[in-house]
Amino acid sequence: MSSVSPSKIAEKKTRFILMMLLIFSIVTYLDRVNISIAAKYIIPQFGFSSVQMGWIFSAFVFGYALLQIPGGWLGDRFGPRKVLTGAVIWWSVFTALTGVAYRIIGFSAVGILGSFIIIRFFVGLGEAVALPTYNRVIANWMAPEKRAWASGFVLAGLGMGGAIAPPFIALIMRLLGWPAAFYICSSLGIILGGIWYRYGSDAPAKTHDVPMGATLTLQSDEQATSLVNKSAGTFRQPTPWLAILSNKNVWLITFSQVCVGYVVNVYAAWFYLYLTEVRGFSMLRGSFYATGPFLASAVLPFPVGKLCDYLSHRYGKRIGRNGTALGTMLLAAIMVFWGARVANPYVAIAALSVGDGCLFAAITAFWATVVDIAGESAATVTGLTIVGTNSGGTIAPIATPLIARAFGWTAALDCAAALSLVGGLVWLLIHPERTIVEKPAMDAVSQ
Repeated sequence: MSSVSPSKIAEKKTRFILMMLLIFSIVTYLDRVNISIAAKYIIPQFGFSSVQMGWIFSAFVFGYALLQIPGGWLGDRFGPRKVLTGAVIWWSVFTALTGVAYRIIGFSAVGILGSFIIIRFFVGLGEAVALPTYNRVIANWMAPEKRAWASGFVLAGLGMGGAIAPPFIALIMRLLGWPAAFYICSSLGIILGGIWYRYGSDAPAKTHDVPMGATLTLQSDEQATSLVNKSAGTFRQPTPWLAILSNKNVWLITFSQVCVGYVVNVYAAWFYLYLTEVRGFSMLRGSFYATGPFLASAVLPFPVGKLCDYLSHRYGKRIGRNGTALGTMLLAAIMVFWGARVANPYVAIAALSVGDGCLFAAITAFWATVVDIAGESAATVTGLTIVGTNSGGTIAPIATPLIARAFGWTAALDCAAALSLVGGLVWLLIHPERTIVEKPAMDAVSQ
């Protein structure tokens, strides 16, 4: 008999699961933003305009948005272990193909631009499965009073990936050529998928090295225990599509994420080029300072997620979840508005970086609220709301250079700030304490 208590074993496994999600998030974002760094080489090599490059950026976001709901449903239905493994291998293969997009004979009919668009679309399809499934893992493994913090832990990985990407990708491209960066990123993803398949787990109840008695040390309420049982296959309810699609909270969160998605993708697609072409930084210095928003996104979700959990536990979810989302998005709007105007380029970088970090921190409240209201359909509903993120994200890479060309970069950033403000104000109407409940057929008829 082991002298280690069940709770300690469960705690150790939980830390491993969270660390794996953190690494997944880093690789996810690394594979997402590598194309924006490669754009510095791709645009002159193939004679693309900034708008054409925007179509390549948006192809990823369109594919990413398209499979969010089915990807979330897959995570709920078949469990995170198998689903994440398949997803990371899928997008890693197409990441590698990005490096040879212009050489693939089968895509010659659509031309070089078309081959880039098609391949990036398929990368987006694979990555679409990731974030909704991450949130299902959090729902399965974390107690309610730790979910926003756990979301912050996972979301910080996206910021870390974004922070690593500019210098890492720029250095590889300078030494080995831009295609090599995609091959290396692909290899990292395939290795990660193998580790997750071997050592990952859907839930405590499906983990052989976690004693059954330890499950309740991770889940402290009836809903959480139910989540574990269902993911363990004890019983499985059909997805309550009607209740989900008719729920006001779901659509309000989705609309707020449209706003978040627009602003975040302004950074992902254009911040590096904004620094080099508007603020006058060299390519290497620009790649260094382009890490600012991602560093802020790696740091801020931790304390903000913890604050969200504390406020929710102390004062109720309406204050905790809503106050966190509203406050951070308002602060993001202020930082973006100020950063667009300040003359000192270093102050501008700091302000704009904090703005992006605040948006990532706000998502901790989004994800925790989704788990609060959706329960066993957490991944499905997360996928639906992320469709909003990527609807805004599909527009941003194309709209931003058009606005900048017509009215200047200050106006383009002002548009982002305004959307952050609107997205924050939406949270005045959201009620995280109201769960999604499928109405019985007789009740619906009587009404």
